[in-house]
Amino acid sequence: MTLKLDKKDFHSFLQNLMNDYELFAPVQVAEGVAVYKKIEHPLEAARFSLNPQKPAKEVFFPQSETMFRYGKVGVKTEVTSTEKVERKRILLGARPCDLQAVSLLDEIFQGREYSDPYYINKRQATTVIGMGCSQPLSTCFCSSMEGGPFSRNHSDIFLIDLGEAYLVEVLTEKGKAFEKNPFFKKATQKDLKAAKSIEKNASNQVGAILSLEGIERKLDQMIESPFWDRVQERCIGCRVCTYLCPTCHCFDIADETLTTKGQRVRNWDSCLSSLYSQETSGHNPRPTNRERTRQRLMHKFNYFPKNVGRIACVGCGRCVLYCPADLDIRETIKEIQKG
Repeated sequence: MTLKLDKKDFHSFLQNLMNDYELFAPVQVAEGVAVYKKIEHPLEAARFSLNPQKPAKEVFFPQSETMFRYGKVGVKTEVTSTEKVERKRILLGARPCDLQAVSLLDEIFQGREYSDPYYINKRQATTVIGMGCSQPLSTCFCSSMEGGPFSRNHSDIFLIDLGEAYLVEVLTEKGKAFEKNPFFKKATQKDLKAAKSIEKNASNQVGAILSLEGIERKLDQMIESPFWDRVQERCIGCRVCTYLCPTCHCFDIADETLTTKGQRVRNWDSCLSSLYSQETSGHNPRPTNRERTRQRLMHKFNYFPKNVGRIACVGCGRCVLYCPADLDIRETIKEIQKG
């Protein structure tokens, strides 16, 4: 079903959703900087034309997350888990690249060998309202990574910005629960025609410029290649590419204690950190930036495809846009393919 939401009704629409759901949306936290977070008031939601700096994965896999709390009660120790999700949730405004990345995280946290209740409970309780990317940046390359700026995959409801209104496409059973929302109107043929034109223009801006054919095999043959020395030369090890990557999922777990109580916390980590792979003995199988840079790229384009059958990159371009050393993963992929 295709509907329409006038922008003049946008904040009222959000308040309507917040009456029954926890609502996560892009929020401006500094000038030009937005992140996805739970909002307490409709005016907090930022209607940005650009993808937020931090990916939507944080709604399901927070940067820092308490897993359980514990404390002494008399002679006993009581443990309280935080895995339960109390209210249904909505993720609003997530772009197709971020949602493709969340589907990759599903393979990790909802896998056959291990299931993570913290992630799964959040995921199952969330309805996803995706948004088409009508103004892709020059750093975007989602069409080369089996996606596109208007991919509807993994959205329950999909929005297209028409200027004065949003076109609303209801795609799944979860999405159908919102069809009767009082702020939705029936879309006209003019609306549908405008949406089609916007989608075509955006898709033309993000052509499939990269070939990934045979990249796993080429990487298998490059483990000891001097190529990695060249690639890592400019990397300063800041790890921004991994922290802002919507598919990276490395984490560390720490116990925070205070006298008779404490909590176990899971925090994002990075394979580019020198401590990440260091063993208890002190030995580090990835002692230099060369090995760590190789690990990041091998994981995305070799290990993950072999284990899961999918490339662990969605072409969001954050690692290109925010790298302080101007490293460009697209150029690295081209070099590998020239191999």
